[in-house]
Order: sequence, then structure tokens, then C-alpha cells
Amino acid sequence: MDWGQILNNTAYWLFSPETIAYALAATGLAVHFGYAGLLNFGMAGFMALGAYGYAISILTFGWPWWVGIIVGCLASVVFAIILGIPTLRLRADYLAIVTIAAAEIVRLALTTQLFDEFTNSADGLGNYHAGFRAANPFPREAADGSVMTYGFGPWTWTADQLWVRVFGIILLAIAVYLVWALMRSPWGRVLKGIREDEDAVRSLGKNVFAYKMQALIIGGVFGALGGVVFALPSAVVPATYTTSLTFFIWTILLLGGAATVFGPVVGSVIFWVIMGFLGNVLPAMSSAGLLPMTAAQAGALRFILVGVALMLIVIFRPQGIFGNKRELTFVK
Repeated sequence: MDWGQILNNTAYWLFSPETIAYALAATGLAVHFGYAGLLNFGMAGFMALGAYGYAISILTFGWPWWVGIIVGCLASVVFAIILGIPTLRLRADYLAIVTIAAAEIVRLALTTQLFDEFTNSADGLGNYHAGFRAANPFPREAADGSVMTYGFGPWTWTADQLWVRVFGIILLAIAVYLVWALMRSPWGRVLKGIREDEDAVRSLGKNVFAYKMQALIIGGVFGALGGVVFALPSAVVPATYTTSLTFFIWTILLLGGAATVFGPVVGSVIFWVIMGFLGNVLPAMSSAGLLPMTAAQAGALRFILVGVALMLIVIFRPQGIFGNKRELTFVK
């Protein structure tokens, strides 16, 4: 096995757009579940709305790329309100059922011929990158006309690839800072009180429903921004936004710590580095005869291992790597 190539391919995931996008979505899920106690299993729907809102704004209406980001965020706000009004007054498990179903409805709606003019149905959308790339502050060509590259080793990128990563990291830094600031504020303390015992908070005269709705909207906006970053380097394809995406985000959140500020970021890095490593080493082991399966089967084995890891995390360390066990007493 070529360990140099395996490690080189694995290192790529440290700063990949997927890692940044999932960290943003997991940060939104931390607001929902870690701080507000909302069981949201529909984060894939928020990401899809962010990505499609961005792409449709550019391709169909010809709006600037930054307006497309705003549209994607507004779509997530509307989605959160539609989900929250009938469910936030009920038990958490009702919200879980509704959100996972609503995310699937969004995905299936995007694949229908009814909206084909806007969504291109199952084929998805592409070629919407010109405006974003035109705003790239990094030079594409050197003085001699050669293509500029940035970084070193496995972290070598073109100007456009670097711009996607820098922009995504800026959005992620803003999201992390907002979560840190909000959870240190009186609003955040009320939200954590609702997570622990909403009846006690309600007895103090607080509008629990309003606080839950605000948390659902804020976390949904972060999820939409994750969808935008996910769509920046490639295309928007509805098959991407399945329930497995939501479960990956949950794995990331629980891995890093549900009620922590930096846990989703660290969890996303660890998750994608492990996924990248397994995606390279397992097929290599199969090709070397060390595994009794084909390379394709070995590549799929990593998803089984991730599922087992998620179960072990929930059983033995539900607070995550950096979490405080006292922060998750509401799960019991």
C-alpha cells in the first residue's frame, strides 16, 4: 500500500469545503439540540434550501451571488417557521418526526418536474460560479501568465479553490462567534434553561415558544450557509441532501460535543479526516488481499464503521470529546 498517497489524500480533508460546510451545519444543529434541546432531524432540508436558494437566485433571476446567499438564508427562515408553528408546542419527538419528513419532502419536491424550470429536477444545477469567482481577491495568474497556486503539499489550491475555503472559513468563524456571544447573553441562558426544564422557565413568565422558534430559525440559517458553502465549488444535486447527510451532521455534533461552541468544528474535522482515511486505506487493503471483499465493498465499509462509532459515542460519551456531561442531563 502507498501510505504516502493515503496520508496525502487524507490530509486534504482538513480544509475541504465539505468539512467547512458540515461544520457550519453542525453549528446550527448545536443551537437546535445542544442549547435548545430541539430534536431536529431535518438539517439536510435547511442545507438544500440554502444551496438551491443561492443557485436559483443566480441562474433564474440573475441576481448577484451575495443576494443568492441572503435568499438561501431567507428560505431557511420560512422553512423553520413552517416547521416550528405546528410542532414547537409539542414534545421533542414530534419535532423529530416532522423535521425528518419535511426534509425528505423538500428533497423530493426539488426532483419533480413541477419545478423543473427552476431546479432542473434530478439533474440539479450548475454553472452559477461566475459571480462568486469574479469577487475572488486572490490573483489567478502570475506575471508570466502561469496559473497561480497557493499552499503546499496536500493543501495546494488554485485561486478559486482557495477563495472557496477562505470564504467558508469566514462564514464559519462568524457563526461560531455568534453562538459564543448568544450563549453568554441572557437570551442564551434562557434557552439553556428551556433545554433543562421548559416548565420552570415558563413559570418565570418567559415565552418558551418564541425562544424555541428563534433558536430554530438561527440554527436553520447556519444550516443554509453550510448548504451554500457545500455548493460553491461544484454543483447542486438533490440526491446529495438525503437523510444520511443529516445523520453525518449528528455524528459530527455528538463527536465534538453538542453543547459546545467549538465542538462542531472539531467534530467535522475529525469526522472527515477519518472518512477520508478509511476511504483510502480500506480499498487499498482490499487490493492488497488483506480484506476478503472487493475495493468497492471496502469503500462502503467505512459507512458501517461510522454507524458503529456513532452508537459507541452515544453510549459511552454522549457529551462528545470536549463536552461537559452535566450539559447533557436533559437527554436522560
